[in-house]
Amino acid sequence: MTLSRRKSMALIGGGVVLAAGGGTAYEVTRKPDAALAPWARAGSYDDPRMRALSYAILAPNPHNRQPWKVDLSQSDRAVLYVDTDRLLPHTDPFNRQITIGLGCFLEVMRLAALEDGLAVDVDLFPDGSDPEALDARPVALCTFTPTTAPPDPLFAQVPHRRTLKEIYDTSRPVPQDVLARIRRAARHGTDVGVTDDAAQVAALRDLSAEAFLIEFRTKRTLKESVDLFRIGHREVNANPDGIDFSGPMFEMLRLTGLFSREKAMDPEDFSYKSAEDLVVANVMSGMAHLWQVTATNTRQDQIRTGQDWVRINLAATAEGVGLQPLSQGLQEFPEMARIYATLHETLAPDGGTVQMWCRLGYGPEVPVSPRWPLEAKLMNA
Repeated sequence: MTLSRRKSMALIGGGVVLAAGGGTAYEVTRKPDAALAPWARAGSYDDPRMRALSYAILAPNPHNRQPWKVDLSQSDRAVLYVDTDRLLPHTDPFNRQITIGLGCFLEVMRLAALEDGLAVDVDLFPDGSDPEALDARPVALCTFTPTTAPPDPLFAQVPHRRTLKEIYDTSRPVPQDVLARIRRAARHGTDVGVTDDAAQVAALRDLSAEAFLIEFRTKRTLKESVDLFRIGHREVNANPDGIDFSGPMFEMLRLTGLFSREKAMDPEDFSYKSAEDLVVANVMSGMAHLWQVTATNTRQDQIRTGQDWVRINLAATAEGVGLQPLSQGLQEFPEMARIYATLHETLAPDGGTVQMWCRLGYGPEVPVSPRWPLEAKLMNA
C-alpha cells in the first residue's frame, strides 16, 4: 500500500466511526472478548497438564489455524494429534509449516510444565509419519514426570509474544548484540542464520515482497487466506482462528460494505489494491533477517524447527524486537518455485532445507491473536 492509500484507508475507517451514532457506534467499538479470553485464562487450571496446555494453545502457528487436538485420557500423559480439517493444502501442500506450528505448541507446553517442576518426555510420531501429508496418527506422546531442572526464563515472555506484521521503524537498526542473543535462543539443533548487512537485507526485502505478491496474485492461494478472514468481532468470536480483522476501522468498513471477502478477491477493488500495497510496504521495512536451516527435512526436523522458532520469537519479545515470519517464499506450490530456489541458494548455499525465515525490527504494540478455548481442543472433554 502506498502511504497515501494507507492513510486513505485509515481516514475512511476513522471518519465513518466518528460519524456513526447510537447502535452503530456501539457495534464498531466492540472487541472480540470471548476470542481473547484464553490469554487471560492461561495457567488457571488445577491439572498441571491442563495448565501447560493452556499456555501451549497460545503458540504461533500458520494462518492461526490452531491445528492441534489433545487426548488426556491417560494419566500423566497428553497425546497430541493434528486436526486434519485445519490444514492449508494450497500454500502448505506437504503440511511442513503446519508441523512447524505443532513444534511451537510442544515447546511452549514444555516451558509451562517446567514452571510446575515437570519434565515432558516427547515421543514423536510413535506410529510413523508420511512425508507427503499429516494424517490421523499421533504426532507426539507427551509424558509428564517430576524434575529438578530449573524453569526456563523464556517462559515469562509467553503471554507477551506477538507476531508483528506492521511497518517497522527504518531509522532504528537492531543492534548486533541483540541479534546474537536472539539467535542463541535456539536449543533444538536447527542452524540459525541472521543478517543486518544492508545489501543482503535489501535483497531479502525484494524477495519477500515478490513472494507475497505471487501468493496474493495466485487465485487459489489468495482464496485459501480469504476463506479464513474473520471480519468483525462477531465473526472472530464465532470462529477464533484464521486471519483477524477486528477493531473500529474494520467493523465500520464491514458495516458500510467497503470491505468483504468478495472485495478482497477482486483485483480491481480498492481494498484488494490497498492490501497488496500494504503487504509490500510492511516487508520492505525489515531491518534484519533471520532464518533456520535443517540438514534434512523429516517430520522430526520440522518439529525441532518449531521448537526453536518459538524460542527465537520469545527471545525477540524479551529484547523488545518485533518479528514476522516470511513464510510465503518457502511455500512449495509451483508458482513459488523460483523464489524458493533462490532463497535456498542464498540462505542455505551448502545444502539443507530453509524451514523458517523472518524479518526483525522495531514497531508498534499490537494486540493478541484470537484463540479457541483449551476445552475446544480436548478430544475427551
